[in-house]
This record gives sequence, C-alpha cells and structure tokens, in this order.
Amino acid sequence: MSSTTIKRKTKDQKPHTPTNFVQGVAKVAGGTFLGLTLLTTSAIAGGIVGLAISFRNLPDVRVLNNYVPSQTSYIYDVKGVLLTTFHGEEHRTTVPLNEVSPQLKRAVMAIEDSNFYTHKGVNPNSVARAVVVNLQSGSVVEGASTLTMQLVKNVFLSHQRTFSRKLSEAVLALRVEQIFKKDEILEMYLNNIYWGHNNYGAQTAAQSYFNKSAKDLNLAEGAMMAGIIQAPEVYSPFVNYSLAKERQAIVLNRMADIGWITQEEADKAKKAPLFIGKRRAWQTSKLPYVTDAVKQELIERFGVETVTKGGINVQTTIDYKMQIEAEEIVKKAHRNLRRSGVRADQVALVAIDPRTHFVKAVVGGIDYEKSQFNRVLQSRRQPGSAFKPFVYYTAFATGKYTPYSVIPNYTRGFREGGGYYHPQNYGGGGGGGSVTINSALSSSLNIPAVVLGQKVGLDKVIEVCRTLGIESPLQPVVSLPLGPIGVTPMEMAQAYATFASNGWQSDTTMIMQVTDSLGNVMLDNTPKPQLVLNEWATASLTSVLQNVINGGTATSANIGRPAAGKTGTTSSERDVWFVGYVPQLSTAVWIGNDDFNRSLGRGVTGGGYAAPIWRQFMTIALKNEPVKYFPAASQFTQPKP
Repeated sequence: MSSTTIKRKTKDQKPHTPTNFVQGVAKVAGGTFLGLTLLTTSAIAGGIVGLAISFRNLPDVRVLNNYVPSQTSYIYDVKGVLLTTFHGEEHRTTVPLNEVSPQLKRAVMAIEDSNFYTHKGVNPNSVARAVVVNLQSGSVVEGASTLTMQLVKNVFLSHQRTFSRKLSEAVLALRVEQIFKKDEILEMYLNNIYWGHNNYGAQTAAQSYFNKSAKDLNLAEGAMMAGIIQAPEVYSPFVNYSLAKERQAIVLNRMADIGWITQEEADKAKKAPLFIGKRRAWQTSKLPYVTDAVKQELIERFGVETVTKGGINVQTTIDYKMQIEAEEIVKKAHRNLRRSGVRADQVALVAIDPRTHFVKAVVGGIDYEKSQFNRVLQSRRQPGSAFKPFVYYTAFATGKYTPYSVIPNYTRGFREGGGYYHPQNYGGGGGGGSVTINSALSSSLNIPAVVLGQKVGLDKVIEVCRTLGIESPLQPVVSLPLGPIGVTPMEMAQAYATFASNGWQSDTTMIMQVTDSLGNVMLDNTPKPQLVLNEWATASLTSVLQNVINGGTATSANIGRPAAGKTGTTSSERDVWFVGYVPQLSTAVWIGNDDFNRSLGRGVTGGGYAAPIWRQFMTIALKNEPVKYFPAASQFTQPKP
C-alpha cells in the first residue's frame, strides 16, 4: 500500500503534511527546539543534553533488516488438519503486507497515525501538543506515537511511560525512516503489534477474532480490529462486545472525517453483522500423545527456540481420523477389560504404513489427561512370544530352513551361567517329539523357538533385530527367543512393518515435512525404501504368521482378508500383545500395567485379549482399503546355505 492509494474527500481539504518537527526535535542531539518555547528552561535543556549523550547507546535499527519476530509453529496431520500450535510467550504468524486487508491497513492508520505516509517518523504537531499536556501534568499522560515509534518501542524499548523513553522512540523512529520504506515499516508494525489474548500480529488476531485470514477482513472487521489496539484487553469483543462496537464506530468516524471512506460507508459498516469467533486456548492439542512426541523430536533436531518461536509448519504422518478411531477403540477396550476382570491399567496401540513406514496412529495410553506417559514410545515391556518371528526369520534367511523343516520340541536344557536353562511350553508342558516350524510358530511353542535360537545363533538374531529398527538393549541369553527383554510397541510395529513390506524399509517417522515461515523446506522425510531383508525368507515367515491367525493362537484376530501376526504373553501374565499386519498397515497392541510386578490375571493371553482389539482397529482402519495379498515365497529364490 502506498500513500497514493488514500483518497482525500475534497481538493481544498487541508492535507496532512509534515513539518520539520521543530527541525527534527532540534536534530535531537545538538540543535535547539525552535518554536517550542515551553522547552527552553534550563532544567529541560540540561535534561536534553544528557539524553543526547545517552542516545549514542541506543540500538542499531539496521538489525530490523534481519529481524524475525517470535512466531507460532503449526502442527498438521497428513491431510492438513491442524492438530496444535507451539509458541513461546507470543502467538504470532507473520504475513507480507499484500496479504493484509486494505480495509484493516486504512483503519489502523486512521486511528493510530493518519499521517503515516507523509511524516518522517515523528508527527511534530502531535508531539508539540503532547509536550504541553505532559509538562503541565508533570508526567506522561498523552502520547504522540507514530506507527514507526510504536514499532521501535515494541522491538527495542521498555513500555515505561517516561520522557526519556518517548524521546528514545523519536530518535529510533527517525533512524528507521531513513533506512526502511514506508511499506516495510507498516508490514513490520502489523506483524508485531499486540491485539489481545496472546495474539500478536494481524494474521493471528484475525484468525482469533473472526476465524479468517487478515487478507479477508472487511471494513467493519478491520475497523473493530484497529480499535482494539489502544487497549486490547479492554476493547476486545471477547471481553466487552458493546465497548468494542463503540471503538469500531470511533474508527469508522475517523476514517470518514479524513475522507478515506464516505459517511455512508461508515454507517453501513457500523450496522454490518460481525461473526465473532470463540476465544482460543492456543496451547491445547487435538491429539496430545502425537503432538508431544512430534514436539520432542523437533526440539532434538532444531532446538527449542526454532520450535516455539520460529514459525515452522510441520506436516505429520498421522491420519487424524484414524487416530481418533484408535483412541476410542482403546478406551472402550479398556472398559471392557476391566468389566471382564482383567486387571489392566493401560492399553497402547500404534499403527504404521509398511509402504512408507509413516506412523498413522499413536495411542500412548487410555487417558492423556490422567497420564502423559506415552507407552508406545517410552515404555519397554517384554514382548513374549511376539519376539519369536525374529528368530524364525533368521533361520529362514540362512537357507537351511523352510516352514516345513522339522525341529525338536524337547531339550535337556542349555548351559547358561553356572547352571542350566530348561524352557517349557505355555502351561508348563515339557514338550516332546519334533514339529514343523509352521506348527511350532502357529501354536507358539516355546521349546522349538529356544532350540532354533541356539542353532542359528543369538547374535545373528540380535543383528536382525537391529536391522529392523529395535534399539532397546538385547542380550544373547538362551531365553531371548521368548522375549524376556524390554522393547517398545513402536519398535515392534516398525519391525513387523518391514515384514509386511516383504523386507523393504524406510526410516520410521511421525514427521513428513517441516518448512520455515517462508516455506523453505527444513526437513523432508520422503520415503527412501531399501531392501534390508531376504525376500524369500520374509515371504516364508509371513506365510507362517498367516497361519497364526487362520488356525493358531490368534483366530480372534481374523479380519476376513489376508493378514499375518503373532501373539505375545509373558510369564505371570504381566504383558500381553498382538502385533500383526496386512500389506497396507502394521499394528501393535499392548495390554499391561505401569507397575510391572502386577499381573493381569491368570489365563490372560495375547490371543484372548490383545488380538480382538487389533481386529477392531484394523477392521475400521482398512474399511476403505482394497484387499491385498502378500507375495508368495515361490516368487523368490531361496538363499543358499
């Protein structure tokens, strides 16, 4: 916007022209205040000399060239649904001047500084009037601030009402006007000014008060916003709508008086209906388990200042609708568990798209308000038999085993430390004879898994786990195949996601892209899939894990389409799991107590309780997804031993 866009009512109306502000406040540092005889007393002269000396310590206004005000960061789901905002003390989104409504710009200048495009930083007529009033009162009771002076006050100075601060404003304003164009100053002003309720800048205020962008404000809305500036918490329509309307009328009348609108336009705007939004609680989140995790990762990558003040825009991988459905399923399932006598305090769920390794839903517990601890990411719990697929994949990858290979279902025990470890099947059975891998895994037999772990080497099993993204501490103890170590639900879901993609893997992430306030890309997590597993071995494992659902320990997970998965139940029933997948989604469900020593109850298993939750979620999550089939092992070449 330039000064030429503001039309006068008549040609003979006296223009708003600047004077020399009595020679620029006597050139501030060394001149005399010509024409202001009230300032010629020796006391005032002495004070001015002292101020002139102190002006040498004022900040260099050229820093405004690179000044970036604190801005709010926005977090969105994968489809653009706003999840939450992060900001420090100031909630702000900056916009260029051409994205601010002309009506708002005119209204602000009309009520705050109608000579903005003609003065040089200070308005001498206003200053002279204010000096007289303030000297008579003995304190600063009337201001004479231009928009430029208000800008430097907000950026550089304190808000104390003193003569020295006002004169500092004048000096800095003159300097700013020498360096920056008027449009640049107006843009900085509109993006910095406080509009009440922790809204800084025109864009955030417009969104807060009228649920629209600053560029879309009409005359009535622009006039009301302009009226708020003088006392934001007093004239806010959220606080006192009638008072806000009175201020709006004052602004509109001022615009008409100086010829920027007609009186007819002013009267029409006064009567125009205003659809005031609701006061926003900017720090609330629609999906707190998600946004807490995202914020933590952003801080680790970019630092607190960038996240809370940098105005970044973050597109997550989360599907808002799927997340809400997952949260509702978890809460309902927990209520049903308690009713059925299962002593479970918590349920957690995480879903990952195997094609991208994008996290689609994260439910860290049953109630965020009661506990912010995210069990998907932060809780390491024993996976029990859900760990066995890592052992069987390792065996297939050697080329020595197929799903029909026979392994012992008995053992005399294994030497470990100073004694022997004797694994038993679930329920205390000692086993007997031999079984196929298909049967052993489908029935979740413990002894064959331990035997096979010894044959293929536990170090090899751990190596596979690391490849699959499991970073939790793992030790090559004999019982490792039975999952006695702690892992997170996220680690389990991402490992199974690589099985679901038949060995192809990208970095698992909750963040798709991060851009700065200007749209520059700071982080791009476009998937870069790599083949990390043997395809024949992976396809062979998936064929066996399908049998777990079709006729093994997890028939309650059957969703009527090809799916694979594994139950997990730990000793004393402290943790129960089901981790399963289809080609489009890998999901882990965990049930347990935050107190690891508490049992869920005798006979509680992953197949009986976690698998039904998995089925409920997957049925809803996949309702619009076509049925897809896993690749058969016959499509690939078996590795040579």
